Amino acid sequence: MIFKTRAYLSLLKNHLTMIELLQRLWPHFTAGAVLLIALLAAGHVVLYKRDSRSAVAWVGIIWLFPLGGALLYLVFGINRIKRKASSLRSKTTQFYNDSIYKQFCIPGNFEDILSSDVTHLSMLNNIVSNITQHRLLCGNEIVPLINGDKAYPEMINAINSAKNSVSLATFIFDNDSVGDLFAEALKEVVRRGIEVRVLIDHVGSRYSFPSIARKLKRSGITVGRFMPTSVPWRTKYMNLRTHRKILVIDGRLGFTGGMNIREECMLEKKPSYPVQDLHFRIKGPVVRHLQETFAEDWFFTNSEILKGPKWFPELMREGSVIARGITDGPDEDIEKTLNVILGALSCARKSVRIMTPYFLPQSALISALSIASLRGVSIDILLPEINNLLLVGWATNAQLWQILEKGCRVYLTPPPFDHSKLMLVDEMWSLIGSANWDPRSVRLNFEFNVECYSQELSRELNSLFEKKLKNAKNLSLEDVDGRPLPIKIRDGVARLFTPYL
Repeated sequence: MIFKTRAYLSLLKNHLTMIELLQRLWPHFTAGAVLLIALLAAGHVVLYKRDSRSAVAWVGIIWLFPLGGALLYLVFGINRIKRKASSLRSKTTQFYNDSIYKQFCIPGNFEDILSSDVTHLSMLNNIVSNITQHRLLCGNEIVPLINGDKAYPEMINAINSAKNSVSLATFIFDNDSVGDLFAEALKEVVRRGIEVRVLIDHVGSRYSFPSIARKLKRSGITVGRFMPTSVPWRTKYMNLRTHRKILVIDGRLGFTGGMNIREECMLEKKPSYPVQDLHFRIKGPVVRHLQETFAEDWFFTNSEILKGPKWFPELMREGSVIARGITDGPDEDIEKTLNVILGALSCARKSVRIMTPYFLPQSALISALSIASLRGVSIDILLPEINNLLLVGWATNAQLWQILEKGCRVYLTPPPFDHSKLMLVDEMWSLIGSANWDPRSVRLNFEFNVECYSQELSRELNSLFEKKLKNAKNLSLEDVDGRPLPIKIRDGVARLFTPYL
């Protein structure tokens, strides 16, 4: 008995010694683990982050907040899309018919088609062809639709006229009066036995509550939500969203641009927070690029392949615009829009006009704008006077001096907030679509744009630009330099967050 007691006391003593040892050592083990996690995260940043400013910022966050910074990088900083997207898209492209390119591609030398004063833009065609691996398509009609007052009725009428299929992809689809109009139109065509697919970004679907996705599903509409983020194993996609706006009817009639589906864009309804915007109705062969993009995103999200004449019918010439769709996203399409814009700036000889709600150009774009201006190219940039995202507006103000001092002109449009996106070069080339001039559009979002060669379309869009310019305020370098010191500091601090805005 005495022996057992001594043995028990000895074990107890050893156990207490072990606890004391662990109490002394656990802070060291924890510090070592945190250091290891920070080293691994920082190493991943150095190896895989292509943008040096973003890499420096992430490394700084990781070492400033070792555990929290590494967790933030794990959720927001790592691109897990590329490999999955590449494998899935290789399965869908086999169903596309290349005959459309043979039928509607540019006959002969592209330079021979252009008028003598814009033949230099043939170089831009070469640049974009190599970037996108898509050829230009002749025979398109592209019509601007200003604000939801013009765009929404056309889109709903197109849905109502559908005979075979409806493809709709959007970032925001609000559950409001405008959302109800689209929901009712889609419900009716489903009732008539027409194939309908609706793809909504999962983050964008939460801009209104309850989400309209429930209402659509109850109506028998097939709905997909792009990369859900509400469950832990999907949070890795939280920062990678689809910002594309695509509507295709019967594979023949398309709509794209910057407009979401929400009441705010109907200015005639006098909403509480009105938003100006620009959308486009498209007919002709380039609609195939819209439909292919939708089909790839749909398969990416729902593993359903859309094929056959319901979705991809034979197309005809509808107009005189030469056009090409440009996809962009954090997969194999990364930075395509950025490179297209850089190419356009390098080829411009007379004028560049830019309209965007969010203007946070990275250093390469700032340099390209500055050099183009120094070459004698007239550069006008239209921005909202009051941004709907305060941090973005402040960060923009902190960067404008870099282009103003090189001769670029910046104009601020009065409210209501203008969400339009547009780039015009030499009164011939136009870039329309969903992308903004900010890091999110360039590197994180899935975007869709269309480049257009047409003097007639360019004249129409330049006329729209001129109308907005008449009511805009010219922002000078003196205005930017004359901001009070506290405002400059505020804007400068906001600029540090540019890679994440």
